[in-house]
Amino acid sequence: MAALLGSATVNAADVPDAAAVEALVKSAQAEGRVDSVGMPDSWANWKDTWADLESKYSLAHSDTDMSSAEEVAKFKAEGDNATADIGDVGFAFGPIAVKQGVTQAYKPSTWDEIPDWAKDKDGEWMLGYTGTIAFMINKTLVNEDQRPTSFADLAKGDYNVSVGAVGKASQANNAILAAAFANGGKESDLTPGLEVFAELARQGRLSLAEPTIANLEKGEVEVALLWDFNALNYRDQIDRDNFEVVIPSDASVTSGYATIINKHAAHPNAAKLAREYILSDAGQLNLAKGYARPIRAEHLTLPEEIAAKLLPNEQYANARPVQDFAGWEASASQLPRQWQSQVLIHQQ
Repeated sequence: MAALLGSATVNAADVPDAAAVEALVKSAQAEGRVDSVGMPDSWANWKDTWADLESKYSLAHSDTDMSSAEEVAKFKAEGDNATADIGDVGFAFGPIAVKQGVTQAYKPSTWDEIPDWAKDKDGEWMLGYTGTIAFMINKTLVNEDQRPTSFADLAKGDYNVSVGAVGKASQANNAILAAAFANGGKESDLTPGLEVFAELARQGRLSLAEPTIANLEKGEVEVALLWDFNALNYRDQIDRDNFEVVIPSDASVTSGYATIINKHAAHPNAAKLAREYILSDAGQLNLAKGYARPIRAEHLTLPEEIAAKLLPNEQYANARPVQDFAGWEASASQLPRQWQSQVLIHQQ
């Protein structure tokens, strides 16, 4: 078993038992490190998971932050000369990565507790956590009577709105989908969502500043569309009292992020161990500390201090997951061109 697990071509069709996991640990430790993409310390508390993998298993780590599309493109372009072992991509990009032939399978020991909708049947990708699109509002810069609580409110203010790298980043793409849901659109028709941002562009209120913690802290972004776990994390890092985080009341999208292991990973067993740990109780609690909802949440008991950081459940009443996956995949692939032709064309 140890010999098999030491090979990059390990058959990962079966869920590992305790002995197989122990053998995987030894093989990963022999590799000594894991290199990730799109899993930075500041996102969903990845820093604690990387710290745990170093302290528990002596795995060194580095990350290069990039969008989901860039991660898949990197795996494809580098081929046998892979510099990344594992990545974290938006829900829609898991199947894309499989179609591109850049992944390898590994089912963690907690496989049976991951919902069927949240994983590839062969273990090529699986969600580690979910997020819901939220508004993050700078209360110092946006008057109380103008603070939006719905997508319908966005057209009525005089504040700027930032959505980020539409067409490249899953967070930004899902913000467009959420706006579409709120205005009668659907996965296969994002036009109503794009119109929300076209109107902002016509008003001169669409900010092209990235909704990063640095730009929020500097006051360059007044209202940002972010995953709830990022918004809540940024709020507490900068100043909890100066920012408000709300889930749009008319509609939002609940989606998630999936780990993909590079088919040509230089450290394949370390990557598999990283996934094993991410889906363990400890790894899932690390994500919850980063304000993300663990995919195995129903099998966990969240400590009170973690639960207290999150938004009330009632705010999520009109948030819903993607249901038409084929339609959403097709729409996501068209978004870069549509964003240019239907939104940015109006930018002054």
